[in-house]
Amino acid sequence: MSARADGFDAVVVGSGPNGLVGAVRLAEAGCRVLLLEAADTLGGGLRTEELTLPGFRHDVCATVLPLALASPAFRALDVAGEVAFDHPPVPCAHPLDGAPAALVLRDLGGTAAGFGRDAAAWRAVVGGTARAGFPLVDTLLAPLDLPPRAPLAAVRYGATGALPAAAVARLFRDAPARAAFAGMAAHSILPFTAPVTAGYGTLLAALAHSVGWPVVRGGSQTLADALVARLRAAGGEVVTGCRVTDLDELPPARVVLLDVTPRQFLAMARRRMPRVYRARLERFRYGPGVFKLDYALDGPVPWRDPAVAAAGTVHLGGTFAEVAAAERDVAQGRHPERPFVLGVQATVADPTRAPAGKHTFWAYCHVPHGSGVDMTAAVETQVERFAPGFRDRVLARHAMGPAALEAHDANEVGGDIAGGAADWRQFVSRPVLARDPWRTPVPGVYLCSASTPPGGGAHGMGGWSAAGRALRTL
Repeated sequence: MSARADGFDAVVVGSGPNGLVGAVRLAEAGCRVLLLEAADTLGGGLRTEELTLPGFRHDVCATVLPLALASPAFRALDVAGEVAFDHPPVPCAHPLDGAPAALVLRDLGGTAAGFGRDAAAWRAVVGGTARAGFPLVDTLLAPLDLPPRAPLAAVRYGATGALPAAAVARLFRDAPARAAFAGMAAHSILPFTAPVTAGYGTLLAALAHSVGWPVVRGGSQTLADALVARLRAAGGEVVTGCRVTDLDELPPARVVLLDVTPRQFLAMARRRMPRVYRARLERFRYGPGVFKLDYALDGPVPWRDPAVAAAGTVHLGGTFAEVAAAERDVAQGRHPERPFVLGVQATVADPTRAPAGKHTFWAYCHVPHGSGVDMTAAVETQVERFAPGFRDRVLARHAMGPAALEAHDANEVGGDIAGGAADWRQFVSRPVLARDPWRTPVPGVYLCSASTPPGGGAHGMGGWSAAGRALRTL
C-alpha cells in the first residue's frame, strides 16, 4: 500500500457493509480515505460467488435485505437509486404439516386475514411496528442518538419487544400465526425464553409489511460494488489482499475505522490498549454458528403447498414448539435432530442468478459455536419434509460450516454471522457498555462492525455511526 506524503484523513479496515458505508460517508464528506480489505474481493458479507456450477450465482452470506431499504444509512446514501431491488411475490412462508403454509405478505391486512382469529393480535403486535414506519426504525437502528426520532413509538415497541418470544407468542391462539412468529424470532439465534427475542421477531415481520424482503438483482455483490464505485468516485483509494494484523502496519491517518470484531481488534491494538478496556473486550461473547448449504437446482423446489413457491424466504421448522425446541438445543450446545432451517429462493425474485429454467436455493441451520458437525442430512430432511422430491432436483451443492465461514470472512468467528451474541446483555453493551461504544480508548480509532450497535444485519449503521463520530473529530 502507498500513502500520500501527508497521509490519509481516514483509513478503513474491512469492506463489509459497515466498512463500506463508513468509508463512503467519510469520502463524500471530503476526507481522503483508504480502504483496506484482506480478501481479494470486496464486500464482506455482501459477496456473491459461483459456489456450485458456472452460471449459478450464490450470495455467500446476506441475500434478503429489508434493512438495506429501511436503514437510515442506506436511505441517506440512496442505494435504492443505485441498484435494483427485486421483491418476491411473497416475502416469507412458513410451511406446516398437513395444513396450508403460514404466509407473511407485503400487505398487512391480507396477512392478518390469513391468520383468522389471530388477525387482531397480528395487527396489534406486528402492525403497530409496521405503521410506525421509518421514524421507529431510525430510533431502533441508532439507539444512542439523542433525541430519538420516535420516542413514543419506541416505548410501545419495547413493551412487547423486550419480552421473550415465548411470552408474546401466547397472544396468538392458532398454529399458523404462532409458527410465523417463531420463524421471525428465530433470526435472533437465541432461545425463545430469552428477553428481546420478541423484538427481533416483531421488527422483521413489520419490515416485510413496510418495505418488503427484497434481494438485489444480480446478487448482493451488486450492492457492494455500487458502494465501492461511490467511494472511488469520491476520491477514495481501495486495496484488496491486504490483511492488517497490527495497527502499526497502517499508513499515517487522522482516524481509523475498523470493521472487525473484538477478537481481531485485541490482536491489532493490544500494546496500545488500556488494561481495563482490554479486559472488558476479552469478555465479549460470540454466539452460535450456522451451517449453510447452497444448491444449484434443475427446477423449482417442489413444495407440497404450491403457495410456498412464491416466497423469497422460507422458514422450515414446523410449529412454534418445534422451532423453540431446536433453538433451545443450539443454545445448550446440542445439534437439533430437527433444526430450524432458514431457506432462500432468490431466483423466485431474481431469475438472473441461474441459467434459464434453473434455480438457486440456500438453506442454513443454527449450530453450536465452532461446530464441526456436518448438518447436510438434517437440513435436507427438513426440506424434504415440506418439499418431497427436493433431492432429485439438486444438480450440485456446496456446504460451509462454521470453520469455512470464518475462513471466508474473519468476522464470522466460530460461524457467528451476527458479530457476537445478541442477548439482552450484549444488546446494551456492544462491544462494551459505553455512551459512545464506537470510539475506543486508542486515539483516533473507532470500531464499526456488527459487534457495535445496532448489531448484525446488512444495514451499515455501525459504519454510519462510527464515521459520523470520526467526522466530528476531524
